[in-house]
Amino acid sequence: MLPDQNSCLAAAQAFSPDERAVVYRAIETRRDVRDEFLPAPLPEELIARLLAAAHQAPSVGFMQPWNFVLVRRDEARDKIWHAFQRANEEAAQMFSGERQAKYRSLKLEGIRKAPLSICVTCDRTRGGAVVLGRTHNPQMDVYSTVCAVQNLWLAARAEGVGVGWVSIFHESEIKAILGIPEHIQIVAWLCLGFVDKLYREPELAAKGWRERLPLKDLVFEEGWGVASSTF
Repeated sequence: MLPDQNSCLAAAQAFSPDERAVVYRAIETRRDVRDEFLPAPLPEELIARLLAAAHQAPSVGFMQPWNFVLVRRDEARDKIWHAFQRANEEAAQMFSGERQAKYRSLKLEGIRKAPLSICVTCDRTRGGAVVLGRTHNPQMDVYSTVCAVQNLWLAARAEGVGVGWVSIFHESEIKAILGIPEHIQIVAWLCLGFVDKLYREPELAAKGWRERLPLKDLVFEEGWGVASSTF
């Protein structure tokens, strides 16, 4: 027998102004950290809180496809860093002229500086062959895992912990280093550590790589390309 729906519901109400301000502050001041990590290790209870926040993320069909591989030892992190370096050189060759020089000037990871790395993966077989909500969009499990990453990132910001997302690597190399099964997809390599300073704006904006796009240019109403009356 299914439980009565009303017994599963709890009262919902808006947060207080102070509570809302904290949520928006975490969103607005979250940064991708690369070089500002402090060497102090993160306490185990803090890591557990961050992982619990990630595990509270929504997931299609409630399949919860994520796993989190914690990496702290220098030997493994050095191997990952070398994998990044090889891929980063390939990436640099994809730019030319001044753009390539600018790319090479950017620090794009904190793998060896951050005291903790977390490899966030997606098990696309979890939940079986047919998953509620994924029947017509097979990427929904990966999108769900990204929600877990964002949850962790915002919780980390509230805890004074910096997070950097490293994406420049060949997935096969990382899988080989960590012994990750072939059917598992790597979604994010996250570097974590305490920080006492953060960029006032995204680092790539501060260093002239790109500017934030105006929100009003990205919002349409009732159809593609139709300007919204909200702005």
